[in-house]
Amino acid sequence: MNILSIVWDVDPEIFSIGPIHIRWYGLLWALAIYVAWMLVGKMFKHEKQPEAWLDKLFFYTVVGLIAGARLGHCLFYEWDLLPQPVSFLGITFKYGNYYLSHPWEILAIWKGGLSSHGGAIGILTAMYFYNKNVSKKGYIWILDRLVIGVAIGGAFIRFGNLMNSEIYGRVTDLPWGFIFVRAGETQAMHPTQIYEMLYCLITFAIIWWMYWKKDAQRKQGLIFGVFLLGIFGTRFLLEFIKLDQKDFESGLLLNMGQYLSIPLIIWGLWLTTRATRQSKVSKD
Repeated sequence: MNILSIVWDVDPEIFSIGPIHIRWYGLLWALAIYVAWMLVGKMFKHEKQPEAWLDKLFFYTVVGLIAGARLGHCLFYEWDLLPQPVSFLGITFKYGNYYLSHPWEILAIWKGGLSSHGGAIGILTAMYFYNKNVSKKGYIWILDRLVIGVAIGGAFIRFGNLMNSEIYGRVTDLPWGFIFVRAGETQAMHPTQIYEMLYCLITFAIIWWMYWKKDAQRKQGLIFGVFLLGIFGTRFLLEFIKLDQKDFESGLLLNMGQYLSIPLIIWGLWLTTRATRQSKVSKD
């Protein structure tokens, strides 16, 4: 064992009163939503947008985020090897998904299980309806602003993963390796939750600076594109040192998180390239 490693044995529960249990993860999720809402509110006020838009944005975002994160976890990650392969229409299935046969249990969000990629898809879907029903200023317009709050919110959520001793990396001999005692680990592992907190904070700092110092929101899709590259491009690379969340991922060329990141990275590249080219054309 690396004598310089950090022994991490933090209780994920802050306190309890009878049947009510307050956990760090839930508190940090709430803080993530609150801080994101406050930051977007600051931008709306700066642009003199209607106050009612912000209240409706909160509703659409929270519903999309939580529903998407839960559905994403259940549909992307809960695949297990079947005791006996099942053949259907000439296709043999080796893996099955518990939630496909028990869909009502998707609602049991208190049992845990949320996916960041699912949350992203949920927000993207919710913003389509928000733009259609509320702002009507363009789909990318709202995303260019919302993702600034989402970036820093992601740092809070990854801190929650750290407090839960979950979603960490492989064995390391680096001095900042964490021994996650509550997860049953006896060796130091990469604290990838901290790495992800850092890239969320760095991405936030960059796009916050772009908005307030460079008026980048005037170049449609530039802030959103940089967000996608900063968050999901880094996430793709970081997955190489993370432990697979589920056994079925061990048989894949890339893990589920990487496959889900690829289309978002491509979208980010397209948005930033388009915004940059439009900027050059307008100058010419």
